Amino acid sequence: MTDKAIDHITLQSENVPVVADCDVVVVGAGPAGLSAAVSAARNGCKVVLIERYHHLGGMASGGMVLVLDDMVNDGTEIVTTGIVSEFVDRLKRQDAAVYPPPEDCLTNWDMWRKWSRWGCIDFHKTGMPQPIIHAVAFDPDGWKRVSLDLVRETNIHLRLHSWFCGTVVEGGEVKAVICQTKLGRQAIRARMVVDASGDLDVAASAGASFLNGQYIVTTVFRLCDVDTDAAEAFEYENPEAYKELDRKARRIIGGAWGMWWLKTPLPGIVWCNCPHMPGFDGLSPEDMVAAEIQGRDRMMALLEFARANLPGFEKAKMLGAAEQIGIRQTRLLQGEYVVTRDDVKNRRYFDDTVCRGRDYYTPYRALLPRGLDNLIVAGRHYSAESEAQKLSREIPPCMAQGEAAGVAVSLALEGGHALRHVDAAKIQARMRAQGADPGDRPSANALIEPHSIAV
Repeated sequence: MTDKAIDHITLQSENVPVVADCDVVVVGAGPAGLSAAVSAARNGCKVVLIERYHHLGGMASGGMVLVLDDMVNDGTEIVTTGIVSEFVDRLKRQDAAVYPPPEDCLTNWDMWRKWSRWGCIDFHKTGMPQPIIHAVAFDPDGWKRVSLDLVRETNIHLRLHSWFCGTVVEGGEVKAVICQTKLGRQAIRARMVVDASGDLDVAASAGASFLNGQYIVTTVFRLCDVDTDAAEAFEYENPEAYKELDRKARRIIGGAWGMWWLKTPLPGIVWCNCPHMPGFDGLSPEDMVAAEIQGRDRMMALLEFARANLPGFEKAKMLGAAEQIGIRQTRLLQGEYVVTRDDVKNRRYFDDTVCRGRDYYTPYRALLPRGLDNLIVAGRHYSAESEAQKLSREIPPCMAQGEAAGVAVSLALEGGHALRHVDAAKIQARMRAQGADPGDRPSANALIEPHSIAV
């Protein structure tokens, strides 16, 4: 096989049926897209939400990224709020979320032993024990249920099993998006478009500028029948023996973050955030097949090792891999502003900040492609340098981007003008009214300076 086509087929034009006509179409029903759709619908828009899979939630459910983090600044203030906070509350009511109470968010060994295996640690800190912070371990099926509840409550027109495949662009506006379905290609006409595809599929199809980035991919999986009490007891009571076994496990899986297994809200079930595999192009079918095969080989080798060597894992069984492989970076928008690594590292605050993560800020311009009047992006493919995106792509900040995008399209429709002419102050005000922190209160250590670069 080859990455380059050796031949071509010319397709005849076809009449594509219009199956929906709406104010806003959102492509991609992951955390960012779902937040954008709900936000726009709550602001009075008629919304169509398109998703290629049979479920909602993207990387939070099918991708099984089961810890929400990047929500707390250097102190204890929760700064990424809004629809993500609503998700956490709803998951908690379904016994599908676990997180530390404020009084446990301390830096000491007692709290470390209590909460570290839930993933509720500040992994940006290198000293031990790392601080316990507000982070949320959750169940992926619970995320699917909450997502579907919100879609139904807000009367969003949901279209699953619909794979985006093209745009119709006229005069600098996307007039319709085209999806492939089992019934053939279908068109959705819309006045505003939100690209929450994760790979910038819509904006790239419409001619937006982008760069191709690449980072590690991950085959996430879960094990069941694990005695987590026994596993933790061995780790804490025999630290040197555990470290040696942990090093061997890491060699088998070929790469992982600080903790390759974490507890989940379901007793006896652990989440394995590994293996991390570099060198794969998340847009290439050939690369993704190779990554799927390699990832499954590594996870089964790890299971065999854990059962034979790690106390608490003697009876562990493979519960299953994520439905979606974890892709961290592909196409990145190069929009009206390109967020730089220095912006993120220096915590630069922008006058048009509309959302934020841990201690970094996203300007409204970084959600807008150049040359397209009615398209906005939300998610890991926002306008940023590759190294900046690696530091600012977690699920909660992407949800905040989605919520801001939903507000922006509603304001553009109300004002009857292009998205670039929406006043960022109005987005901030409406975000606050919705219970979200739009990032208009910079942290004390933020670099406060109007900052723009020509791109």
